[in-house]
Amino acid sequence: MKTDDLKQLIKDGLSAQKAGSQVAAKATDEILNDATHPELKAALKEGNETSKEWAKRLDRAIEEVGGANNQDNEILEAHYQVSKEIRAQAKTDSVRDLGIIASGQMALHYWIASFGTVASYAASAGFSQTEKELKASVQEAKQADDKHTDLAQRILAEEGQE
Repeated sequence: MKTDDLKQLIKDGLSAQKAGSQVAAKATDEILNDATHPELKAALKEGNETSKEWAKRLDRAIEEVGGANNQDNEILEAHYQVSKEIRAQAKTDSVRDLGIIASGQMALHYWIASFGTVASYAASAGFSQTEKELKASVQEAKQADDKHTDLAQRILAEEGQE
C-alpha cells in the first residue's frame, strides 16, 4: 500500500472519530438527564470527562498527520438514535438505566475498534504520537466497558432484591 493512501485512511479515521466525539458529547449530556441510578450518573459524568480528553488527543493526532477534513459520523449518530428509542420505551427507571448502559457499551465497542484500528495504521505510517494516544484511549474505553458491565450487574442484583 502506498504511504499516501495509508495516511489518507488515517486522516479519514481521525476525522470520523472527531465527529463521533462531538456526537458523544451531545448524547452524554442528554442521557445524563435520563439516568436515575447514582452510580450510572457518576459513570456518565466520568465518561464525559474522558471524552473531552479523547477529543484533545484527536486534535493532537490530526495535527500530527497534517490535518483532516470534517465529516459526519453516521455510526455514532445511529447509536445515539438507538439510545433515544431505548430510553423512550423503558417502562421503569431501572430498565431505562440498563438500556443506557447497553447503548453506552455499543458506543464503547465502536471506540475500542476505531481507536485500535487507527492506532495500528498510525504505527505502520510512523505516527508514533498518534499511535500512543489512541492506544491510551483504547485502554480507557475498555476500562469504561468493564465498569458498565459491573454496574449493570449491580443494578440487576438490586432489582432482584426488591
